Amino acid sequence: MVLDSQPDLTVVAEAADGNAALDALARAETDVVLMDVQMPGLDGIETTRRLLTRPHAPKVVMLTTFDTEEYVVSALGAGASGFLLKDAPPEDLLAAVRTVHRGDAVIAPRATRRLLRHVGPLLGGDGAPDRRPAVRVPPELTPRELEVLVAMAHGLTNAELAERFVLSEATVKTHVGRVLSKTASRDRVQAVLFAFRAGLVRPEDLLGAADGP
Repeated sequence: MVLDSQPDLTVVAEAADGNAALDALARAETDVVLMDVQMPGLDGIETTRRLLTRPHAPKVVMLTTFDTEEYVVSALGAGASGFLLKDAPPEDLLAAVRTVHRGDAVIAPRATRRLLRHVGPLLGGDGAPDRRPAVRVPPELTPRELEVLVAMAHGLTNAELAERFVLSEATVKTHVGRVLSKTASRDRVQAVLFAFRAGLVRPEDLLGAADGP
């Protein structure tokens, strides 16, 4: 009802479980999918993983709660473009769909910081401080692109990146785009997770950071 009330949004399919979703999405031309983590039969994580192997696959926003942090990390690892809490107000749901559709993260950078502060320790497996990074930093990333990636992981918006590095927002967008490409990240959330897995940022680095609005 909320989605169909908008002139620029149309619900083209609904499904009660993962297998039904895959069948429906094979027939319906879809831009964005709202995927529940926990469904009967095929769960949302495996459904997302299978869906995103298809050519021209839609973007996926995972519906979840902070009570299941491991599902959040698994969902993002499967290729979801982000997450949305199930009790999010209607305006957040609409904003998430539109944000993902235009190719950005489904959550604002400052909200990304809050997510990673909450689930960050899970990104490192056993969480041992001397654990080796899970992924390697691509050698083609320039020093400035590394700086941008680390700042993104700390929750800076494009405007804040521009101010910090004394760059235009257009130049910042270029750097962010190159970071996404070189780290094989679908969007900003995936790039931030990459920064954690590569050891460029540690969850404890954010524990003292104040949440944004």
